[in-house]
Amino acid sequence: MTERWTAPWADGTHISAGLIAFEWALLLALAALAGHLVQRFARLPKIVGYALVGALAGLTGLAGAAWPLHGVGLFLLELGIAVVLFEAGARLSLRWFRHNPMVLLQSVAESLLTFIAAFVVLRALGLDVKVVRALAIIAVAASPAVLMRVVLDLRASGPVTDRAVALATLNTLYALTLGTAMLRTIDRGEDTMLASIAFSATVLGVSALGGALLAALLAGALRVLRPTSRDTAIVILALIAACAAVAAPLGGSAPLAAMLGGLALKQAHPRPWVWPRQLGTAASMLTILMFVLVSSMAVQGDWGGAITWAGLALILARAAAKVASLLATSAGSGMSLRQTLWVGAAMVPMSSVALLLTSQFVVASHSVGSQVAAIALPVILVTELAGAVLVSVALYRAGEAGRPWRRAGLVAPAAADDGETRP
Repeated sequence: MTERWTAPWADGTHISAGLIAFEWALLLALAALAGHLVQRFARLPKIVGYALVGALAGLTGLAGAAWPLHGVGLFLLELGIAVVLFEAGARLSLRWFRHNPMVLLQSVAESLLTFIAAFVVLRALGLDVKVVRALAIIAVAASPAVLMRVVLDLRASGPVTDRAVALATLNTLYALTLGTAMLRTIDRGEDTMLASIAFSATVLGVSALGGALLAALLAGALRVLRPTSRDTAIVILALIAACAAVAAPLGGSAPLAAMLGGLALKQAHPRPWVWPRQLGTAASMLTILMFVLVSSMAVQGDWGGAITWAGLALILARAAAKVASLLATSAGSGMSLRQTLWVGAAMVPMSSVALLLTSQFVVASHSVGSQVAAIALPVILVTELAGAVLVSVALYRAGEAGRPWRRAGLVAPAAADDGETRP
């Protein structure tokens, strides 16, 4: 049925932008509705509804879902990630790290052990070293997007929530820096460690410059505009979009530049952020679009044979490494073992950042990237769906959010509005 509907545009010369826009508008409306119904009646996070709609779109070929991502689809994914990471970076205070340096130690240990565990397990399965390296880097990144969306839906707050967001933001920083640099050496020989380090420094440096410029422009705008003004929301989104458009061509990473921009702006404005209501609404729409896009791409992976076992092994090794590393470094971190356990559970989801890196590996090297995507895409979809549920349970068990089913069924309509001012 889908082929008959899209047949007039199949030759690529009569593609209707109106048709694609109609499909995406319909998908976004269905995703928002599905998210609401899933939370209200199935007592699951809204992300599950978004992802299911995206998966159906990917299976039926709607909205021009083509792999690997390119053009407008790639830009929208990068923009969605950039907005989420800008907010995540704006939550981090360097003063906190000075008072509690164990957070940084936990972050480095968690990322390093995750990389090692993924590398060892996948190498034991007989995969090529280049493929294993790429998958291990992708495995490092948790999903600030999933975590922050669930936090927003449940109105969660507390030390476990703050620590989970901080660690997810930091390991995403490491994954984006190393992964973007690895794109330039993916088809070279084994003696590329020094080259990878040099490229990582370049990616981080260019992204830091872009982030500093973004922060400076926003700091200047905030001297003139009120923080809650709709004009402020437009300026923030427009400057993040401009940053996303120019960072990659200059040798940096758009999401990484946005994250560092938010981090720099936080140091200039250390007081808690008051997000404009309009920015919350626009960011929510971008977030829904991002989750639909991620699941529509991820569902197109290979779900059969030995690939399934490799993906399952990666999921288990990754989750075990993150939880074990955090528990091992919990002494002196200011958190109990029980709280640390729930923080580790919140590190399980993978989503948009992992998909972006996977798509970039496919573009950089089809031979290596296709093998990476065959394993990464199913892992991303499974961990996005299961991870969102696990984050909800972790925040509830940590005592920082009400029961998800109470939030779904008994919360007042005004309090459940996603457009409310963000923390």
